[in-house]
Amino acid sequence: MKEKSLFDRLGGYDAIVSLVDLLLPRLQMDPQLGRFWAHRGADGVRREKQLLIDFLCQQSGGPMYYRGRDMLTTHRGMNISQEDWQIFLQHAAEALHQASVTEPECSEVVAFVTSLAGEIIVANLVTSHS
Repeated sequence: MKEKSLFDRLGGYDAIVSLVDLLLPRLQMDPQLGRFWAHRGADGVRREKQLLIDFLCQQSGGPMYYRGRDMLTTHRGMNISQEDWQIFLQHAAEALHQASVTEPECSEVVAFVTSLAGEIIVANLVTSHS
């Protein structure tokens, strides 16, 4: 018998939407991270939210197709520091806890998200040539 995907073990699409609904307001309201959404229109935020949902669904083995850019391109030039990343991870852990995500699923989500750090933080090393 085939093991259920992380997507299924998390509770599927609706559970991932709920998790994102818990996470994004935390990030937007954070005194340090809020700057990433400070000058975004509501439509752009909704689009980013749906892209995040699609990305998480696809990466966890769900039936969604992520149509967004790769993580390196998406985060290039955002000046995400190591401190920003640690604050994000704390909010993510708290959202997972609030959503009652259990082990081993919580560890799998954390491991996946942490594996993206190199693409997100390194994306900030942009050199300009005029």
